Parts: sequence; C-alpha cells; structure tokens
Amino acid sequence: MLIRMLLRRHEVLLPTPTGWLLLLVVVALAATIIGRALPDMLTVDAPAHGPDGRGARTLVVEGWLEARDLDHALPAIRSGRYQRVLTTGGPVETWDGRADWNSYAERAAAYLTQHGTGGVAVSAVAAPPTEHDRTYRSAVTVREWTRTTGVGLDAIDVFTAGLHARRSRAVYRLAFGPDTEVGVRAAPNRDEVRRWWTNSRGAKAVLGETVSLAWTTCCFWPSTAAEGIEPAAPTSNAIAPSS
Repeated sequence: MLIRMLLRRHEVLLPTPTGWLLLLVVVALAATIIGRALPDMLTVDAPAHGPDGRGARTLVVEGWLEARDLDHALPAIRSGRYQRVLTTGGPVETWDGRADWNSYAERAAAYLTQHGTGGVAVSAVAAPPTEHDRTYRSAVTVREWTRTTGVGLDAIDVFTAGLHARRSRAVYRLAFGPDTEVGVRAAPNRDEVRRWWTNSRGAKAVLGETVSLAWTTCCFWPSTAAEGIEPAAPTSNAIAPSS
C-alpha cells in the first residue's frame, strides 16, 4: 500500500533495435557535417566597415603568428587601406630556435618591415608578461597605447591565424568596448586543419580552439588585473638586430 502511495506506473516508449540504429546514423551524420564545418565556423574574415564605410585605418597584427601567416598579412598592409600597423605580443621565447627579440610584438614588426609594407609604418606594442589571457592583455595594451599616444580608433582590423579569428575578434571587442568597431582578417588555414579529422595536429588545433571559443563566449570575464596596463614604448619600423 505504501509503495502504491509513493509510486505510480507510467508507460515509457523506447526505440526498437531498428530505431536505435536509425538514431545512431542520424547522430553520426550530424557529427560529421558539424565536424567538417568546424574550421570554417572558427575562421572568419570580416574587415570593419568604419564610420565612413571605407574600413578601418589601423591593422593590429598578432605577433605570435608564424612567418607563413605574417606573409599573408603583407598584401593587406600594402593594399593602401591602412595608415598604420600595430603588432602585439608579450615576451618571446624562441623564433626558429633563436631568441633575438624581447617580445612577439617586436619580432613581428621586424619581420613585416623587412619584407616590405609599402611605406606603412609598423609599431610594436609589447604586452607585459602573463601566464593567461594573453590575447586579452595584448588587446588592452593596444587600447592603452592608443589612449597614451592620442591615436583615436573608431575601427580596427585584427589580423590573426584562421582558426583563431573568431575568438580574437570577440576578445578585442571585450577590450575596446562598443565605441570601437572590431573587424578581423584571417590567414588561410593549412591543409592539415581543413582535414583535421585525419591527423592529430589538426585535431588538436581545431578541437582546442573550439573549446577555447566556447569558454570565451560563455565564461570569460575580463580580469581587472588587466586594466590599466602600462604599454611599453612602441618600436616603430623595427629592423632586424645585427648578428
């Protein structure tokens, strides 16, 4: 009697073996479609329109990019669209086995200048060392540099690696706020990324960036410690150090 008072019987419908098989096929198909589309979902190339519709006049290049990706930034810089280029990044560890540069910002500025920017000035805006939130701290450093130098930025474009593009744009929007339009330019993805499910390196990059973007979207709250960062004095038109 007590059991009847506390519990009641319900009819539950469960799939048949054929139903389970059909459900498994649908889930596998959906996972395949989404998986193949992940690189394109993460990679976005959408430059800012700018207040006058002519686009941003400042290009921010993330200094940690490999030489191949920096090469893809050069045509955009030479296009005549940008008046200035700012490179970002904190202390550098190695560059092709060497450590000639104090920061990724200086390394990227030197590389771009050496390979020709069509007369566009390149300034290295180095971020302070940090163990986390590197992209956000670099963005805050650029923001503080613009305030210190009096360079008004109503629109910027951020150049980064393909998979990192959507997350970089989101982070820079958090750092600059609604008064600055943030666009993004993306270097093309490598073949190993386009077919990421066939190799471990591509899988690690795509899945890692997917998780990072999800975390940034739902859980990232800018650290107050990143506010008020004092940017290092920018290095303009950097050149390679003598050997």
